[in-house]
Amino acid sequence: MATIDVTEENFEETVTGEGITLVDAWADWCGPCKRFAPVFEKASEEHTDATFAKLDTEANQGLASALEIQSIPTLMIFRDGILVFREAGALPPAALEDLLKQVKELDMAEVRRQVEEQNAQG
Repeated sequence: MATIDVTEENFEETVTGEGITLVDAWADWCGPCKRFAPVFEKASEEHTDATFAKLDTEANQGLASALEIQSIPTLMIFRDGILVFREAGALPPAALEDLLKQVKELDMAEVRRQVEEQNAQG
């Protein structure tokens, strides 16, 4: 299995590292989550250069609340510790592939500049 489980204890450490980390927030009772799980798992096997993490929102309710997860599944993508994508809903395989391609092609110097600009304003 190419995915890892994240919890309140290891979430921050997992998403703040170098590289790309995808986080699938899910729950066992969620039908769309169960349909998205094999898509996420297959992508994790094909993209070994990224970290694929599963966040069980039932077992980690404090973290789910802190992340303001209102609807599941919610997919979050971090690159070099910066949240670059967040959206609720199950993605089809082609959409997840396209999204991963876009994240890999991001100009992170430009992303960091935009983040600094937003932080200066806020």
